[in-house]
Amino acid sequence: MPPASSHSSDTRPMWTTSDPVSRIGLFIAIILIAAKVGGDIASRVKQPPVLGELVVGTLLGSLPIPFFQHLRMDASVDMLGRIGVLVLLFEVGLDSTVRDVMRVGIASARVAVLGTGFTMVAGWIAARAMMPTSGTLVHLFVAAAIAATSIGVSARVLRDAGASGSREARVILGAAVIDDVLGLLILSIVSAAIAQAGTATVTPLSVGLLVGRTVGFLVVALLVGTKLSPVLFTAFAHLRTDGALLAAGLSFCFVVAWASDLAGLAPLVGAFAAGLILEESHSRVFVQRGERSLRDRMEPITSWLVPIFFVLVGMRADLWSLRHPATLGLVIALLVAAVVGKLACAVGAPRGSDRMAIAFAMIPRGEVSLVFASLGLSLHFRDRPLLDARQYSALVTVVLLTTLVTPLALRWRLGRGVLADEPTPRRIR
Repeated sequence: MPPASSHSSDTRPMWTTSDPVSRIGLFIAIILIAAKVGGDIASRVKQPPVLGELVVGTLLGSLPIPFFQHLRMDASVDMLGRIGVLVLLFEVGLDSTVRDVMRVGIASARVAVLGTGFTMVAGWIAARAMMPTSGTLVHLFVAAAIAATSIGVSARVLRDAGASGSREARVILGAAVIDDVLGLLILSIVSAAIAQAGTATVTPLSVGLLVGRTVGFLVVALLVGTKLSPVLFTAFAHLRTDGALLAAGLSFCFVVAWASDLAGLAPLVGAFAAGLILEESHSRVFVQRGERSLRDRMEPITSWLVPIFFVLVGMRADLWSLRHPATLGLVIALLVAAVVGKLACAVGAPRGSDRMAIAFAMIPRGEVSLVFASLGLSLHFRDRPLLDARQYSALVTVVLLTTLVTPLALRWRLGRGVLADEPTPRRIR
């Protein structure tokens, strides 16, 4: 008999190794390289790095290459992306505090509420017109997905124009804080209503109870968290091991996220609330003995976990679906709703300010909208994913377009009458 061939007859792809850890490591390496290249290109053309991460993910996902199709569907990588979302929203919360939310000013609150409200109405009309066979809850979900503003792009344009200390800039940044809270409240309420629709009939009473439960959880989490978090961080301050501050912060984030899920709400809401609760004072003891603050400690974690989420979001979008008139029509309708809804918030801007500049600054969508889109693929309604591939791709495209159009519109507006930094801030009404 001839000797057995030394070559295996195994037809597995070469990236499917015997040890799954090495496969996941390869997937992560490819994602991180792609994310950093995309982020660098975006930064060079004065766009936020997240836009580059999203675009490069979309391009890779559209390639007819089996490797990338396996990557975007890998369960382990998906789990890392989900953890990345929790870390992202925790970080977003760290940028503000409960005190910040309470003192943003009447004008900022008006801008945020009007912008969110008008966008929800416009988005619902657009979704109902372009997705007539979907249920009301799906229409509300899509409308909610385009309601949340991402202020990073606008903040950079204002800073580059030397207007980051202007009255308009303070209104915009204050409104962004309220906008994040409203967006995540709506996310939690709508997703809980969709989950409930699978087991019971959704009625006005049940929706009212969901709203009450969501608001109640946030109130309790903020009240209890502000009391318990100093105790937790004081206890960790006695630990002389390196990384105790980061361990305390992440543990607090994940426990509050777990409590949010236990209460029947999205874990994302808990992660955001945990970030809101924590203040610089929690890191003071650690900083005084020469350690970095929690925000600085988070940077290495977010720099590799968060891009995984954004690249995966892009990879799951189907660029080819935009060839279909129905999908393109949905993109146009949602884009118009997203822009018009935020332009309406100019009504709430303070008198004497550049209302159009404020409205333009509220147009870009970002992290929260992408979280909505991603959640739409995992939630099920009527025994199928809440969003199909075309609807998901339309939402991601709207995020891209609003992010691209905002700097152009805002720079044009600032060019007509550059906002000047004010030497002393005053309360805005």
